[in-house]
Amino acid sequence: MPSSADVAASIAAAAADIERAVAGLARPVVLIDGRSGAGKTTLARLVATRLDATLLALDSLYPGWDGLAAGAEQVRAGVLLPRAEGRAGRWHRWDWAAERPAESHTVPAEGALVIEGSGVLTPASRALSDVQVWLESPEASRRRRALDRDGETYRPHWDRWAAQEEAHVRQHDPASLAGIVVAVP
Repeated sequence: MPSSADVAASIAAAAADIERAVAGLARPVVLIDGRSGAGKTTLARLVATRLDATLLALDSLYPGWDGLAAGAEQVRAGVLLPRAEGRAGRWHRWDWAAERPAESHTVPAEGALVIEGSGVLTPASRALSDVQVWLESPEASRRRRALDRDGETYRPHWDRWAAQEEAHVRQHDPASLAGIVVAVP
C-alpha cells in the first residue's frame, strides 16, 4: 500500500505543474479528471487555493448515481461554454437526499476556475479549457481512499459508478486529452 506521504508528494508535484501551465493566463480554466478515489478533489482544492480560483466539484451536481455523463454535460453547456463567451455560467446543485435538483449557482466569467470530477475531460470540454489533467491510480488504492472517505454511503454504488467511469474512458480517452497526466500511488 502506498503511504500518505507518497500520495501527498504526487499531488503537490501535480499542483506545481498546473501552476506553471497557467502562469500568465488571466482567467485560466483547469479541468481535473480521473476515476473515483484518484485524488481529484485533493488536487483541485490545493490548486484552487494557490490560484485563488473558483472551484466546482462535479460531485455537487451529478444527477444521481447514474449521472456521470449528464453532470459533465451540464458543466460543459452551463459553465464552460458561457465562460468561453465571456459570460457567467450557471449550474444546479443536486440534492442527493431528495434525489432532485436544488438551488442554482453562478460561476463568474472572470478569474481562475478549477473544475474537478470524473467525466469532465472530453473533447468538447477540452476545447473550452486551458489546462487538462488526468489522474491515474491503481484500483485498489482508489477504492480504499474512496471508501475511507465516503464509507458505507458509497460502498453499494462503487461498481455502478465504476462502470460509468469505464464508459467515459472508452468513449473519450481522457488521458490522451490531458496535457498533464499524474500517477498517484
